[in-house]
Amino acid sequence: MNLSSPHISIADYYFGFLKNLNADSKLDLISKLSQSLKKSDDTPEVSLQSLFGAYQSEETADEIIEQLRASRVFNRNRETL
Repeated sequence: MNLSSPHISIADYYFGFLKNLNADSKLDLISKLSQSLKKSDDTPEVSLQSLFGAYQSEETADEIIEQLRASRVFNRNRETL
């Protein structure tokens, strides 16, 4: 195991599993890997700010908080020793 280049050791690890596949399976795997590389360039980054205000409701924040607090159930039963 070569510690200076971890990507080669990972590739060797997976190749150990994949070397016994038939030719059609290997070609299918190559095709899927190639497609995944092409798709990775097209994925846009999603910023955290774009998620702001995603939840919409008719109720105000105070009403939602009040409902959450009212729905809490406390059933703490203490055992006597």
